Amino acid sequence: MTVRLDGTTAAQVASAISEERFRQGSSAVGRVLTLVIIADEATQADAVHAAARAAREHPCRILTAIPRPGHGPAQLDAEITVGGSDGLGELAVLRLRGPLAHHVESVVLPLLVPDAPVVVWWPGTCPSTPALDPVGALAQRRITDSAENSRPLHLLQALADGYVNGDTDLAWTRITPWRALLASALDEPYDEITSVVVHAPKTNPSAVLLVSWLLGCLKVPVTIKASKGPGITGVDIHTVRGDIIVSRPDGRIAAIARPGMPDREAALPRRSIESLIAEELRRLDPDDIYGEVLERFAAGVTAAANASDPGSGKKPTSKRSGATSSSSSTPVKK
Repeated sequence: MTVRLDGTTAAQVASAISEERFRQGSSAVGRVLTLVIIADEATQADAVHAAARAAREHPCRILTAIPRPGHGPAQLDAEITVGGSDGLGELAVLRLRGPLAHHVESVVLPLLVPDAPVVVWWPGTCPSTPALDPVGALAQRRITDSAENSRPLHLLQALADGYVNGDTDLAWTRITPWRALLASALDEPYDEITSVVVHAPKTNPSAVLLVSWLLGCLKVPVTIKASKGPGITGVDIHTVRGDIIVSRPDGRIAAIARPGMPDREAALPRRSIESLIAEELRRLDPDDIYGEVLERFAAGVTAAANASDPGSGKKPTSKRSGATSSSSSTPVKK
């Protein structure tokens, strides 16, 4: 059942959630965290759907704040759902109108589950420094999605500059299966690796983060070669005696070829948002590896900018990573 409150207050919303849960006889149901979604009207429906699915695995209170600034009076409108058909625990969609749109934290704070972790997710536009955002400051984990930005690599650079433990990005979460598959491929004996090529659209933030991760793991030059997608379509690991090729042109099945061994296949589908959010909610401690990858990415961008010489005609390289750029590569690398 959905309860609608127009022109309400945060205290009345909290009271309505408690009353609705008590009415259903489930007031003691545990909630492991509060998930706060900061969205607009265009992104909120998909975000709520994904969060509700993830709540099956992580019972939580979902607060979706939709700021709607304007010249009218400050007003809070809320839609509250408890125990919906898709299994979510508690959901409150909050529309903050007028001047109230600039004070989301004042509405969210009274609605947080007491003594439970807080996760904030920006499914669309996000602050460049999430930890300094008034709502982000309330959270143990802050989730952004640079792939939804019109300039994803510039946003990644900003996120790297303002990184604080607890920050993460869904562009990083998307490559978890790729990292697992590549690590598995290199569990078997292999010859000395000389270089690596990642095939992906040149502004794909997941590909850029995969490059940074590979640079840290393998300590060899890593470049991006532009492809049409979808997403990352392949990784070529060049060794002194042949190449280990992982190819996924259809976004579903990866073909793995290595010298002297029969080809094999592995499921590697592109993941839904609900799967990504569910993964992020499984761990609330800082993701140290992501922090290192982001730092390496930022260092590569800075080194590339410092090494570039418009009059020399040379392509930029980074002394830190030793990687070289290709003609179709992004400014990240190297």
